Amino acid sequence: MPLYGDSAEDVPENVLSEYPDPGEVESALKMMIDLLLPGRINPGTIGLDEFSVFLLRRLSHTWRHLRPQIERSIPFRWYGRAALTEGKIISQKDVHQESNRVLKAFFEKLPDIRRLVIQDIQAAYDGDPAALTYAEVQLAYPGLLAISAHRLAHELYALEVPVVPRIMSEWTHSQTGVDMHPGAKVGHSFFIDHATGVVVGETTEIGNRVKIYQGVTLGAKSFPLDENGFPIKHVKRHPTVEDDVIIYANSTILGGDTVIGCGSTIGANVFLNESVPANSLVSAMHPELKIKPQRGKSGCKEK
Repeated sequence: MPLYGDSAEDVPENVLSEYPDPGEVESALKMMIDLLLPGRINPGTIGLDEFSVFLLRRLSHTWRHLRPQIERSIPFRWYGRAALTEGKIISQKDVHQESNRVLKAFFEKLPDIRRLVIQDIQAAYDGDPAALTYAEVQLAYPGLLAISAHRLAHELYALEVPVVPRIMSEWTHSQTGVDMHPGAKVGHSFFIDHATGVVVGETTEIGNRVKIYQGVTLGAKSFPLDENGFPIKHVKRHPTVEDDVIIYANSTILGGDTVIGCGSTIGANVFLNESVPANSLVSAMHPELKIKPQRGKSGCKEK
């Protein structure tokens, strides 16, 4: 299958034509998670006198695994743009230089990502009465793993790296049950409780100190189409969730013009495709239940 278009004629001859290796991308992601959440991926104790050596070694290994995959992915960014269609030469040197620039910028962001992850750990500990230690959150909570991996993938997405962030997000999806597009913007102190079944779309914006539960979907209610009937890319189609919002289990919130106001609480099983003002409480009508005795049952006495 051609990499760049519908036919072999669409493939520029002057651009690299290898796919990124998902296994290598996943290896790099695990190394970075090991830096953000020590012990989560590779158990073991590291003494303070050894930490600087460990850190440099991990970063070096991450660079070695990730750089070739970013270099393979960069040409996908340029495909279809005016510069390419106008016949601009994109050489291997161009790709190599851009890959190094992107990786340097990404590595410079790692301390900021680490600070955000620490706030996420605090949010999980504060928001879950079952969390008895910070170590429990760091080593066991799937929501924290999903958020940490997302923060890494999002930085690469923000640097316009194609393909690689999606490989990262799909690895996270398989490990945690959380499907977060790397394009989603997430503020600090984010907590996903129980994790499984959460879906967060590409243009979602989540504020600070937001807490969501299992089964929540932040999705699109429609896809604007171009003149040929294809979905238009990079338009706002997923909700905005402002600061200090709680969204309970199995709620669905849809639409790029839907804003959940600051301090609001969305109850379980709510279906919402319109905005709500700040400090709102949104709940669904309880379904009517019918309870009747089963004939022929024995061994249990009614109380």
